[in-house]
Amino acid sequence: MFGFFKKREKRPAGPTDPLEAFDAVVASMERQGEALRRSAATLLSLKAQFARDEAKYAAQRQALEARLSEAAALGDARAEQVLRRDEFETRRRLDETVKARAQADEDAALLSEAARGHAEQLAQLKDERQRARARLSAGVVVSEALKSHVEEVARVLELDRARDEIERAHALADIYREDAAKKRQREG
Repeated sequence: MFGFFKKREKRPAGPTDPLEAFDAVVASMERQGEALRRSAATLLSLKAQFARDEAKYAAQRQALEARLSEAAALGDARAEQVLRRDEFETRRRLDETVKARAQADEDAALLSEAARGHAEQLAQLKDERQRARARLSAGVVVSEALKSHVEEVARVLELDRARDEIERAHALADIYREDAAKKRQREG
């Protein structure tokens, strides 16, 4: 029925302590930093693997070129055809490995820049949290001082009200005394 009888979802309350909000963001950023470090380690491992593959394919290509020269010198057309296909395939793998290594280098540079920026942001956030903690602590001290001052002012105001009440009571008593004296004078 148009959502009138639908129970409203309760939203989770945010952190009551302002520092908890900072702590939550710091923890999240530290997890992101850990993910960045893991990714960087993976890229370093991948770059090392690409370097090994590049060296392996370059060595295979040199060996195939030597064997191809040998087959051409012997006039073995069938062996030459097979060796050319192998050399082409090895060159293709070598080119792909070089491209993949270049991409890994580029990704590593981006990741390094992201990690550096992330670390700076995290350091700034931690500094801000420290400043907020100091301000909050100072605020609590000031608040306590103001609270005691407010309590003192309230006591002084209460005392002034009591004095005023006593003065009114005396004034009222004086008025009744004067009225009573005037009444006695008229009767007497």
